[in-house]
Amino acid sequence: MGSTGIGKGIAIPHGKLAELSQLVGVFARFERPIPFDAIDDQPVDLVFTLLAPAEAGAEHLRALAHVSRLLRDGATCQKLRGTDNPDALYALLTDRSESHAA
Repeated sequence: MGSTGIGKGIAIPHGKLAELSQLVGVFARFERPIPFDAIDDQPVDLVFTLLAPAEAGAEHLRALAHVSRLLRDGATCQKLRGTDNPDALYALLTDRSESHAA
């Protein structure tokens, strides 16, 4: 329906699968950015894929909104690009501080 490349090297592909029983998120950071047909025509190096059960409605949208807010924060993206430590990446991606509130 359209590219999920939201600009500034970030993409958030998402969808629903009948086989899932809960939301699943997968984060990837590419060493070399890849073409992604992003809205700013720039290649993508940060990807957060969000998959939801087929019946997920509001839960899927809330998760998508949360990921979008998180990755729109330039400081967070800079930190994601700057560390190879899995624990640090997890901490950044699961931060529930007020800085990412709607």
